[in-house]
Amino acid sequence: MSSLHLPDRPKPYIMAHRGNQALFPENTLSAFRQAVTDGADIIETDLQLTQDGAFLCLHDATIDRTTDGTGLASTFSLEQIRSYNAAARNPDLPPEPIPILTDLAKILPTTVMIALELKSDAFLKRATCHRLLDELRTTHLLERTVLLSFNPQHLATIRATDPTVPIGLITSNRPWPPSNMEMFGPYWPLLIINPLLVLLAHAKGQLVCPLDPTPDSRLWLYRVLGCDAILTDDPGKTARALGRQSS
Repeated sequence: MSSLHLPDRPKPYIMAHRGNQALFPENTLSAFRQAVTDGADIIETDLQLTQDGAFLCLHDATIDRTTDGTGLASTFSLEQIRSYNAAARNPDLPPEPIPILTDLAKILPTTVMIALELKSDAFLKRATCHRLLDELRTTHLLERTVLLSFNPQHLATIRATDPTVPIGLITSNRPWPPSNMEMFGPYWPLLIINPLLVLLAHAKGQLVCPLDPTPDSRLWLYRVLGCDAILTDDPGKTARALGRQSS
């Protein structure tokens, strides 16, 4: 089974939310590269699918918000969707396409983990999950990947496809940890509602990463509670707040 523990890196791990989206457009290679430079331990990105089945690093079902195009990502071929500019909302930056999973694999150091949030309901199909896992094996990412979702059925399909792959539930309303998972991502106020949440998750062998993209003012709380990872939109700033980078 893949390990979610990074023995040479201190906890809490820094999980870069869609890369460094404070400095670069979210879910772009520029954002991912910056997050690595910032010292992120884990790169988090989202997965949607094109019409021809390519795994896109894209949060929304549509390309409207993040590119100069419009429409459902699932209605475009990879060639078509590559023609749109994922940096269009940042006119001072050079254009770049929406990356696919293999693009990210090429730039990710072997010491950095990856967290993939499964967005598309295509992940309810075993065939899609098989293809994803095959691609992760081919690109040598599988042994350092955790698959995440708000949808328990996405995770159940992954588990049925390969029970050895680490999975994690993200939730905005569940103040207790699930069973049979390796990671738990509760919306951060749930840790106030149930201060024992991290201990309960640890008792089940789970790593805890609060859902909190702007965490710096609450780092003290996450350290006290023993959270294993910190999600952040600005991994460089969070690394400095944790004392891991000079100001």
